[in-house]
Amino acid sequence: MSASRAIFDKPYEAFLFDMDGTLLNSIAVVERVWTGWAVRHGIEPEVFLKTIHGIRAVDVIKQLALPGVDPVVEAKLLLDEEMEDVDGILAIPGAVAFLEGIPRERWGIVTSAPIELAKRRMTAAGIPTPAMLVSGEEVSAGKPSPEGYLLGARRLGVDPAKCLVFEDAVAGILAGESAGADVTVITATHATPFETPHFSTPDYLGLRVASTEGSVSLKR
Repeated sequence: MSASRAIFDKPYEAFLFDMDGTLLNSIAVVERVWTGWAVRHGIEPEVFLKTIHGIRAVDVIKQLALPGVDPVVEAKLLLDEEMEDVDGILAIPGAVAFLEGIPRERWGIVTSAPIELAKRRMTAAGIPTPAMLVSGEEVSAGKPSPEGYLLGARRLGVDPAKCLVFEDAVAGILAGESAGADVTVITATHATPFETPHFSTPDYLGLRVASTEGSVSLKR
């Protein structure tokens, strides 16, 4: 069996999910808001937009090191814009039914988004509210640091090495790997596919969950 397929039927203590691009599609909103920001700062949007997914806004802006630009202030302005724009946010096909099949104590969300934005987007997409959610504001280092996934596992009281992480972006995949978790990749929002050794699937329509006392496993 290939390593990418070994995740099926394996007992896990919990499933940990990224949000944007993994459980819901917010690409239209993100690209509308960030395109406007890039233009205002003299940055070519077409290339720049490929670098922002899965990473906290403040970290994206810090990496640019633009003269006279305060990353914290700019991230807050972007948040305000994104909070007002939920047009076109949809659940990834099959995500809601998949989540509803997992015992609440066996899954959570680890997102780079601030908590208010995460809740607003989940509501817009009809994503169930998790018992455990780690937001980008709660970690000192965002993805690709494993800090968020380690914190999420700790809050659920599980071993991160016995978790399955669902991700869509390279930064998040690296974070899951660094946390010691197995990873699967949701590709519904990928305009340009990338190579990954992990099992990849467009959505959740071909997946289901089996649960026993103390564990969950991924089925097809």
